[in-house]
Formats: sequence, structure tokens, C-alpha cells
Amino acid sequence: MDENGPRVDRGRDVKMKKVFPVLLAGAVLTTSGCAGFGRLGEQAGVTTITVATVNNSQMQDMSELIDDFEAAHPDIRVNMLFMEENDLRAAITKDVATGGGQYDVMTVGSYEVPIWGQNGWLRDLTDDLGSDPDYDLDDLIGPIREAASYEDRLYAAPFYGESSFLMYRKDIFEELGLQIPDNPTWDEVAQLAEQANAPEEGRAGICMRGKPGWGETGAVLGSMVNTFGGQWYDMEWNATVNTGGFAEATNFYVDLVRNAGEADPVSYGFTECLNLFGQGGAAMWYDATSAAGQLESDDSPVQGEVGYVPAPVVETEQAGWLWSWNLGVNAASTKQEAATEFVKWATSPEYLQLVGEEQGWSNLPPGTRESTYELPEYQEVSSAYGPLTEQVISEVDPAHPGVLPQPWVGVQYVSIPEFQDVGNQATQAFADAFAGRKTTAEALDEAQRIAERGAAQQRQETGQ
Repeated sequence: MDENGPRVDRGRDVKMKKVFPVLLAGAVLTTSGCAGFGRLGEQAGVTTITVATVNNSQMQDMSELIDDFEAAHPDIRVNMLFMEENDLRAAITKDVATGGGQYDVMTVGSYEVPIWGQNGWLRDLTDDLGSDPDYDLDDLIGPIREAASYEDRLYAAPFYGESSFLMYRKDIFEELGLQIPDNPTWDEVAQLAEQANAPEEGRAGICMRGKPGWGETGAVLGSMVNTFGGQWYDMEWNATVNTGGFAEATNFYVDLVRNAGEADPVSYGFTECLNLFGQGGAAMWYDATSAAGQLESDDSPVQGEVGYVPAPVVETEQAGWLWSWNLGVNAASTKQEAATEFVKWATSPEYLQLVGEEQGWSNLPPGTRESTYELPEYQEVSSAYGPLTEQVISEVDPAHPGVLPQPWVGVQYVSIPEFQDVGNQATQAFADAFAGRKTTAEALDEAQRIAERGAAQQRQETGQ
């Protein structure tokens, strides 16, 4: 977002490119023939809902299918407000915490859902969705459904789910005479990245997120910390950031990016790495499994040229993260019934069929429903990555993802309210290390102090 607020696209005939070229940053409001920021003027008998969502291709695909929803629900109009991930989190967190009700539907991650469900900030959707047999609540993949629940009640509907894996350019590896192991270690990946690194040809050996944010660099680093034998906190909520496996993973990460990563890594999050890798600017990329459908889409320059292997490991057998983007209904919304109808449509088997028929089967939002991986059309287009995606999601253990026990449930994040600030501030310190403004040791010490403050607050709130 710029300082004057989000940009507005007037009319749904103006569509954004998904990738290749670069995605638009900031926020875009997709409307049905009207223009303006936030809510539009109501028509008689029509309820207008505002959907705040992350600016990625799956959500953009959704905006292009809103006409189908509105045709089936003529009494509901939908405005979609797109934001960059960090901006979205800040905006919707402020809104629900203050009971503002500015957004009727919000794209919320698996980190937020149980916390917000406990706080009463999200509508309980269990009965709304479970009472419709066509929705088939039992079709949701177990770990993904659990991640969107609090006390076995569903407080958001999974839109797409993901773990993480390593993507590599088969053609580049063949040209260089390199071979990637079926289950690589991080040391092996670092060696391959240095061999494939060719900045003089405009190619990085690997793209790794460096953009600050607990859901940006923090997601990648968090999954690496687990397999290096580290963790944010021990069982007594003592911060352990600047020691042991956490420090080892962070030093490895910074060195890998400096030696074989993209230029200006602090500017790179998921979207930027997607574009760089998809345009041939990197030989490898470690990131979300959800990227594969975009890389294999018909308009992708690297379609058919990408190989996929599980997340690299050090001390654990697997190291993938677990995440879902979910659609939740704001408990402060005055339009909850209409908002719930939209959420049901956008996360239903009917919607997946619509995406496949209208936009191509590789564009299906992945990782939420078992039936997705039984569709013959999807099996055909996702043969290179679909079975691996389903496998790594099912193998993740959010309660025990690393070497050491942890007093929270979560893989690449700590599921306490304080972690949003802790993760954001700590990754800003790590960004300073990427940029050379701090040594990695100085960044780790700063992050340790930040994590200690978060732990003190957590102990105070829980009486520990």
C-alpha cells in the first residue's frame, strides 16, 4: 500500500497478471462496476460484502469468478480488496481487535484462526458448513482442518493448504551436469546452489525469502530451524534464538543467500521469488508447495522444466511446514449471513470444479480436500507435484515438528498472540544481516532480546 491508500481498479474487466511479469504490489479493489475504497453504495435488496485478501494468484483467480457467485446469489455483491501479505495482516488484525467490522470476509492464516476463534473475533462456521451435505466437511484434509479450528470447531474455511518443498530447474541441472538427491540435506543444497550460481548470466543458485515478516522470511527460517535442532522457546518459555540450532540455521541461511542467492534478498518474499524462478532467474527455490500449480500453468515459461523434492533436512526426517490460507467471517460484520454464503461457495467442491473448467486444472487451490487429488483432470496436470504435495502435508506433525519438544502447536510459527510482533521484529533484524547492516551474531542477539520480551508477556498472561 502506498501512503495514499490502495489503488482502485474500476470494473472487473481490468484483470491483473498472475506472474510473469511481476505481480502488482500493494492493494487493489476489484468491484462490480462501481469504484471507491472499502464499501460501495448499497442497492435496494442487495447486500454488498467486502473481502480482504492476500495478493496472490489463487485469490486473483477467485476475483475473476465472482460473476458466477453473484449470478447464483443476485442479492449479494462482492468487493475484493487485495493487499500485500504484511499489509493484510496489519489491517485485518487492527479491524478485528477493535471490533471495527470494516471487512466482512478476511483471508486469515492458520496462525490466526485458533487465536482469533478463542477471542471471539471469527464466526463459528462448523454448523453453517456441516449442515450442507454438498459442502462435504469430512472431505477436508485432517491437518488442514485442524489448523483452521479451535476446540474442534471450524472458525474459518480452508481455501488452500500447503507445506514446503524444494523446486529446481531440470534443464539447468542437466546442462550443468548436476543431480539433486531424492531427499536432499541443506548442505547438499548449498553445494548445488553455489555450483548453479551464475550472477554474470543473471541467474542465482537459489532464491530464498529475505523480506521481513514472520510469514515471509520467518516461515522459511522457522522450518529450517526445526530441522537444525533449534526452536524459538524451550518448554519453560525461555527464548533460545541466539544459541544452538536456531543460531546455526540462521547463520546457514544468511551465508547461503550471500554466497548463492538472489541480489537484494531483503526485497524478496514469496511473490518475488515466484517471479524470479518462473522467469529463469534462479536454479532452485525452497518455498510453498502451492507455487507448483502456477509454475506448471499454461502461461508459465518454465512449464515442464521444474523438478520437485521434499524439504531439505539436517537432523529430522522431514522438514516441511504446514500452512493454510482460510476465509473467515468477521464476528463484527453486520453482514455475516451473506459473508458466510460467499465463504461456503469459495471453499466448496463446486468452486474447485469451476476453477478447473474455467481457468485450467493446474490452477485449482491445492491442499485442502482429499477429493482434489482424486480428480482425473487434476491428477493429469499435477503428476509432477500433486502426489508429493499430498504426501508432505500428511507427514507434518505440528505438535512436534523438530528435534526438541515445544509448548505450542505450530511448525514455522509460535501459536501465541505475541509471536506476530516477535516474528516481525526479529526478521527485520535478520534482514539487516542479509543487507550487511549487522553481523548475523548481532542480529541473533537482537532477536533474542525481542523473543525474551515476548516470552515475558506470554508468561505473565498465562500465569507461568
